[in-house]
Amino acid sequence: MRVLKVGGNELNDPTFLLGLAGAVTMADEPVVIVHGGGRAIADLQARLGLQTTKVEGLRVTDADSLTVAEMVLSGRTNKQIVSVLLAAGVDAIGLSGVDRGLLRCRKISHPRADLGYVGEITQVRAEVILQFVTGGVTPVVSPISLGLDGQTYNVNADHAAGALAAALGASLLDFISNVPGVMDQDTLIPILTASRTRELIASGVIRDGMIPKVNAALAAVAQGARRARIINLAGLAGAGGTSIIP
Repeated sequence: MRVLKVGGNELNDPTFLLGLAGAVTMADEPVVIVHGGGRAIADLQARLGLQTTKVEGLRVTDADSLTVAEMVLSGRTNKQIVSVLLAAGVDAIGLSGVDRGLLRCRKISHPRADLGYVGEITQVRAEVILQFVTGGVTPVVSPISLGLDGQTYNVNADHAAGALAAALGASLLDFISNVPGVMDQDTLIPILTASRTRELIASGVIRDGMIPKVNAALAAVAQGARRARIINLAGLAGAGGTSIIP
C-alpha cells in the first residue's frame, strides 16, 4: 500500500490534480491520499477577516478558524480531489479523520504557544481504510480528526499522513511537494537520517513548512512505514526525491 500526501499549494493548480489522478491510475498498489489545504484556508480566513497565525509551520486554530478549516478541508478540497479522481476513472471516496473515528487525537501541547484546536494523532483505525482498498476504492482523507474528548481538531496533514502510513505499514509514504526534495540551496539531499535532519533544522536549511514534513516522515518510518520520501509530482514514478531513514 502507498500513501500520498498532497499539500494545499499544489492543489491550487488544476494541472497538478490531473497529474495526480494520472499517477494514481498507473499505480501498481492500492493508494491512499491524505491532503492539506493551507492556502485555501488562509484565503477564506482573509475574506472573513480572520487572522492567520503559524508557529513553526503549524497553524494556530481558534474556534472560528476551526470552522473554516473543516469547511475547506473536509468539504471543498476533499471533494475537489475526489471529483478529479472519479473523472479519471479512479473509484474514490472522500473521508475525514472524524468519519468512523478513523483518526483520533488529543490537543497538541507546543512549547512556544497555545495552538488552539490543533490535535496530534493518538489512534488510527486502519481497518477503515483496509475495507475500502480491498474493494478497489481509493480513500481521500482530510486531516480533520476527532479528539478523545469528543471535540474536533485540525491536525497537520503531514502528521496525519505519517500516522496513517505507520498504522497501515505502508510500503511507501510520499510527501508530494512543489520542490524535488529537501534542498540545500540548489542541491538535492538524497538521504536524511534523524540526526542529520536535526542538524539541518538547527542550521535553518530545513525550515518553515518542510519541518513538519521531515518530522512526520521520520516518525512514520520509526513506527511502521517501510519507506518515506519528499518528492515532487514529476518525480513520483521514479527513484528521486529525498529518502527518509531512521
